[in-house]
Amino acid sequence: MRDRDRWDDCVRRVRDEGVAPEDAADALLAAMTDRELLGLLDGGVPARRLFAIPRMIRTAPVVSAAVPRLGFPGFAFSDGPRGVVVGRSTSFPVAMARAATWDVALEQDVGRAIALEARAQGADYVPAVCVNLLRHPAWGRAQECFGEDPVLTARMGVALTRGLRPHVMACVKHFALNSMEDMRFEVDVRVSEADLHEVYLPHFRAVVDAGAESVMSAYNAVNGEHVDVNRRLLTDVLRDEWGFRGFVTSDWVFGTHDAIRSLEAGLDVEMPLRLRRARVLPAAARDGRLPRSLVLRSARRIVATRLGFEAARPLQEPVEVAGPEHRALARRVAARSMVLLRNESVGDAPVLPLRPGIGRVAVIGRLATQPNLGDHGSSRVRPPETSTPLDGLREALPDAEVVHEPGGPEAVAAAASADVAIVVVGMDHDDEGEAVVTPGVDVGVLGGVAALPPLRAALTGLARFATRFVRGGDRRLLRLHRADERLVEAGAAANPRTVVVLIGGSAITCPWRRAVPALLHAWYPGMEGGRALADVLTGAAEPAGRLPFAIPERAGDLQPFRRHARHVVYDRWWGQRVLDRDGVAAAFPFGSGLGWSACTCELIDHDLGSGVARVRVRNTGAAATSSVAQVYAADVRARRPVAQLLGFARVDVAPGVEALVEVPLDPGPTLRRDIATGRWHPRRGDWRVQAATRSPTGWSGAVPLVRHG
Repeated sequence: MRDRDRWDDCVRRVRDEGVAPEDAADALLAAMTDRELLGLLDGGVPARRLFAIPRMIRTAPVVSAAVPRLGFPGFAFSDGPRGVVVGRSTSFPVAMARAATWDVALEQDVGRAIALEARAQGADYVPAVCVNLLRHPAWGRAQECFGEDPVLTARMGVALTRGLRPHVMACVKHFALNSMEDMRFEVDVRVSEADLHEVYLPHFRAVVDAGAESVMSAYNAVNGEHVDVNRRLLTDVLRDEWGFRGFVTSDWVFGTHDAIRSLEAGLDVEMPLRLRRARVLPAAARDGRLPRSLVLRSARRIVATRLGFEAARPLQEPVEVAGPEHRALARRVAARSMVLLRNESVGDAPVLPLRPGIGRVAVIGRLATQPNLGDHGSSRVRPPETSTPLDGLREALPDAEVVHEPGGPEAVAAAASADVAIVVVGMDHDDEGEAVVTPGVDVGVLGGVAALPPLRAALTGLARFATRFVRGGDRRLLRLHRADERLVEAGAAANPRTVVVLIGGSAITCPWRRAVPALLHAWYPGMEGGRALADVLTGAAEPAGRLPFAIPERAGDLQPFRRHARHVVYDRWWGQRVLDRDGVAAAFPFGSGLGWSACTCELIDHDLGSGVARVRVRNTGAAATSSVAQVYAADVRARRPVAQLLGFARVDVAPGVEALVEVPLDPGPTLRRDIATGRWHPRRGDWRVQAATRSPTGWSGAVPLVRHG
């Protein structure tokens, strides 16, 4: 057999003869030289090309672990939390917006679309599944996650994973406890064993159980050890307790702290540069510091996972990248994600939807004309075009006069002379997002870069520049810029029919909210966001979103967020939970959102053992609507019971009609893990359960929790 045919022969044996991927992998590994084996364990990009990475990732997938002599393709990486970063791909709403749909079927469709576009552009490995919890809305990369709740995060992460597979290998990130940006390279997160397993890891395990082929480790340290060298997380938990059989990669460039210790701990691939391991492992293998068995262990995981994927994946389906089908999906998701927080009547009807035949619309705010798709970090997508809010409204209202003013007296005058004023305010990539190099970067984290003087000098210069001019990063304030707040207040004073549209990836506090009759959170809504916004404002689509986090009255109602902390403690109190514990009312509770009609939810019965509740949803209004049946539990022995989401299901309901909905339940929030045995048991307390349309505050009518199956 020719060397270059060995890989194809291994694939054939797995696919056609039923050979285990691990056994076929052993045959391929036996044919590799020592250099080729070690090459599997580090990235495919030479260290000198560090500063070419931003251009590389948007022009082609980054290939690592390939062995061309034997035909082994390695894996071709392209990021994708909101679409494929390569080329001109479909830009979907950010993950936080999609979490607001509370629609797992729709999220699976998004995953499939991203996978098909990735594969069409040469990628087969996509780390799109970010399931880090939103501990605080000031986190710069909040937009990449699925909100503050473990159950919502788990179900959306599983749905995305199922959509990605089997077209590409799915990677879940950032394992674990990565929920701040400015100090992500250096911060040490302290967490108790109970809180780690009961709060911060269940959603990762759910995605692993759903078949994710890979896990990306986080930059931060956990309980004193950086994750790449944290055997407790990467081996004891991930592999021994959960049974994960795929491969683990580091987060990029700064994510590997020790070449040998990281391999011992369970990190299989250093990404994306041939950096630490390329310089350390060959000599370590020669002098005996690196056992061959350790190299083969990781090499086998990489090759076996790739073999299992190759043998199972279907034929490539025809797909037009950023074509009509995926653009229509992006538009549907964006509309379904938008959360209507306030819609008061002015005269004889609510402000939204806009009445037919409207004559003059004032669109004010600088963001109304900005293609605002999210941050400019590693998940940035560059679509062929973007529909802005102003574009969408002009297209949807061809017979109306739609004028725009970015701000100042002219904006107020435009609002005063219009039938309705639409104020578009919020955030962009300068306010929040990934900061590729932050004030917390220590270039020494690369270790040994003295061997590469030009690289060290360049990194030092970049870090100094970033310290002064860094964009994105963690938010400094939860409220709008003061100029935006003044614009909202002036617009509302000038026109009683004022609609405020919030753009951003997380919670924005709204101390001015009672001055405006209509308030809509539109997120970073993707390339079709302007059209989707117009669909919602005109009533062509319903704002079907529900908040995936709580919006407090003020930032001080939440736990503190220290952007530059080197040591933090993660406990089980944040978001809606800390508000419940402290007896503080949210401005908008977790799960909140209005539609064109109102619904009630009534729990009919439930069984936590079988994992199902039945909920009666009744549309009490005069319009068809979409609602989310939410099931919560709480220990009512507590002085202030804290609501725990157990499950949810979307349902469309005609006016005046009842629907009986089956809601899948996750028992996790009512269980505790025994530290000594790793087994799970019911948590003590007087647990009650109820159905609701948002996180409940009263428990007087709740029924006892039924645990038997």
